Amino acid sequence: MLLSAATGYAFNRTRNAYLATHLSVAGTHWSRLRGLMGKDSASFPAGDGLWIVPSRGVHTLAMKFPIDVIYLDTNKLVVHVERNLKPWRVARVSMHTASVLELPGNTLQSSGTAIGDEIEIALNETKMNHAQEASTA
Repeated sequence: MLLSAATGYAFNRTRNAYLATHLSVAGTHWSRLRGLMGKDSASFPAGDGLWIVPSRGVHTLAMKFPIDVIYLDTNKLVVHVERNLKPWRVARVSMHTASVLELPGNTLQSSGTAIGDEIEIALNETKMNHAQEASTA
């Protein structure tokens, strides 16, 4: 995938919607700084995602396509969103943010993700069938 061998998924528990089924992690200084720079939209299709941890904000310098950004607090609650953040921008910095999810543009709209939503992030796992999991509980 993009940056690290650790892959997983990001699931919006509030909306019962997957945000990313192929999630990579940027957890080193260099990988956080580089992010998606130099990639094209074909290498970051719907279903892909990059979890940048720790992070209080992002930039889209040297990027070629817009992205959606979800700002998460330490409990993985959405505290801010940036919809279709265009290339060559510096997004808001939030001191209430512990990490961010970078997703293909229009992911927020299609999933209905909003401030206050609870996001589940699982690494080294494949996506779970949450509807089936809920019905067996």
